[in-house]
Amino acid sequence: MIASVSPILIKVFKALSSSYKIPEPLPWSAIAVPLAAAEDALARLDERLAKSPIRDGWISRTHFTDACATLWLEGELVHLEDFVLHDAGMDIRVPTHELSRARDVLRARRRIHREGPDWALSSAGIAALRGLAGRNGMEEECEPPHIAIASKAEEGSHVPETYDHASIAQSSDRLAQAFADIDAAIAKTDQVLTNDLRRMPERDPLVYDPDWDEEERLALWRRSLEQSRGLPPTLATAIAADAWRSLEPLQHRPWLGQLLASALLGQRRKTRSHLACLNEGLKTIPRERRRSRDLATRLVAELEAITAAGEIGLKAHDRWLNERTLMLRRLAGHRSTSKLPALIDYVLTRPVVSAGMIAEELDITPRAALSLVKELGLRETTGRGRYRAWGVL
Repeated sequence: MIASVSPILIKVFKALSSSYKIPEPLPWSAIAVPLAAAEDALARLDERLAKSPIRDGWISRTHFTDACATLWLEGELVHLEDFVLHDAGMDIRVPTHELSRARDVLRARRRIHREGPDWALSSAGIAALRGLAGRNGMEEECEPPHIAIASKAEEGSHVPETYDHASIAQSSDRLAQAFADIDAAIAKTDQVLTNDLRRMPERDPLVYDPDWDEEERLALWRRSLEQSRGLPPTLATAIAADAWRSLEPLQHRPWLGQLLASALLGQRRKTRSHLACLNEGLKTIPRERRRSRDLATRLVAELEAITAAGEIGLKAHDRWLNERTLMLRRLAGHRSTSKLPALIDYVLTRPVVSAGMIAEELDITPRAALSLVKELGLRETTGRGRYRAWGVL
């Protein structure tokens, strides 16, 4: 009897978990005050960043901190120093699985910020972000293998003064083949952007649940976005984040929902100068409130997370701006060709920097980088004798 009933219960549970409905009417008495606070906190931060001299550095640094917060919410700890070094390709140990996942989140945030919120919430944008860790990498742009091999071979080859017809024909054939491969790659990219390749058959049932229809769940999530179109931006963002957590459209990228919710704030023109760090604010909310069965409680928690993200971002901005002012005072009396101004700008774009990172960025030797760090008075953050890192906290 139990064996015959259990499949029915599983189907009912899946049907319930794959639906989301915005209540009518909304619990305005519970969400009105948190909604006003969230709107105010985001507006203040975005206005401060709009005219800030460290806006780009603030955005670059918060990409790292929000990625670490994303993994923290999933129960995985990522050390910020190791994460920054991993992103720079200067790991001091073998990268862990958590670091690889945090790097995926970092790439997604950078891509959304670079392409814009309208792209992120489009079909092509979501399709690209879903394939972030797969064959459609976001930031690694490399030459096709045959072109790279040909270019390397041609770099060391001697150019003869005279050509015979056979060599000319061979070169023409190779060039035609290269152009044909480029055309094929462009056509394949067009297919990906139109979602023709998104329905990948033959997924391994050990990795993917065959009954987990990602396309249907994404359609339901998009429907919740349409239903919240007439609501205030922060409330629509809270609903989008809660709907994603309830529907779980993607099996292996649950963190993407918060990034798309941040993009929604930009699409609704609530955040024009930055990509909101919602996970950084969500860390301050107790788990029992984030995962409550009551929708009003969850919406209030999301709104309070937005408020916390705005307040944390504003405090960090003021602190880093003050540190920049103090560091600029150290430039008095230095030559106009000094590397210290460039080091100040670079330090403000990373939570921590190492001597190797500074040397590569400023095109100097590691020893010269250590001298600049000492002259600037940066704080050492690792407490190690080797593989040290410095930063503005």
